[in-house]
Amino acid sequence: MNLLILDGYDAERGALLSEKLGSGWTVTEGRHADPREILASRLADADAVVTQYWAEGLPPAPRLRLLQLPGAGFDAIDFEAVPAGCAVCNVYEHEIGISEYIVAALLEREVRIARMDAALRRGEWRHGFVLGAPLHGELHGRTVGFLGYGRIAREAARRLAPFGVRIAARTRSPDPSGPGAELVADLAGIDRLDDMLPSVDYLVIACPLNDATRGLIGARRLALLGPAAMVVNVSRGPIVDEEALYAACRDGTIGGAIIDTWYRYPDPTGGVGQSCLPSRFPFETLANVVMTPHASGWSAGLLDRRWSVIADNLTRLERGEPLRNLLRPPGGMLPSAGAP
Repeated sequence: MNLLILDGYDAERGALLSEKLGSGWTVTEGRHADPREILASRLADADAVVTQYWAEGLPPAPRLRLLQLPGAGFDAIDFEAVPAGCAVCNVYEHEIGISEYIVAALLEREVRIARMDAALRRGEWRHGFVLGAPLHGELHGRTVGFLGYGRIAREAARRLAPFGVRIAARTRSPDPSGPGAELVADLAGIDRLDDMLPSVDYLVIACPLNDATRGLIGARRLALLGPAAMVVNVSRGPIVDEEALYAACRDGTIGGAIIDTWYRYPDPTGGVGQSCLPSRFPFETLANVVMTPHASGWSAGLLDRRWSVIADNLTRLERGEPLRNLLRPPGGMLPSAGAP
């Protein structure tokens, strides 16, 4: 069987996958930006493709049986353009890195080690007890509210609970007996989102981007958070209205934001080294905003975990076994566009 890996997956990963799959597979690498005749030839022969992007206008892939996403998000997949007989699957394994990022970001916001370090390197004792400086914060006793309570939120809650953090969550299907529910003091449906917002110190966005969640957090809901609360977005930028978030941070409507997922990105097929500000608004000028480049889940163990799952799915395809993380079966319906 023929596997085509498109965009951003180096020869080392291809070799690792070839080793895991064995002699039944031929692994080829390519890019969406390849000359059309080369891309067409590769797609024509592919039984499976690993890529995060699929759009109308790609050359035909008549043999394609599995479109395997190397990540969790599927907002860059045009399901209408995927061949009808092809299954679509995604893969997770990013929740460890993202949950650690959330904990680190919240601790830094409270303790402010980087700020202490920068000041003391200038000889300035602006922090600490020696000169009676203002006290820094603690995570203990804070309330963290999650919008969405899936894999990422549950892993983060497990790490936050030992700090004495109170956990709240709003999710599409609140289940008081479900995984991680024992950690949540306030669990309810999306219809009660507004009830949660005034009580949280941190609002962590951890739900999928779809028609129901796009712009779900706008100016009105940001105002409900209050002037001390922080927004932490590790999901997708457009879940939070871009202009409203900038204005809320600029004007002090909220305490600020920790933003890892954005509104503008460089060309994902264009390689490292591109320059692109991540918003049409100048978040980079705001001192109460922490900006990271969609890196929260890009951690040391991620790729080995993900490619092990991908290899397992390809082996299942070869053997005719049920696939893991099925977004759409062959000839099936599109993924749900419901709330998180």
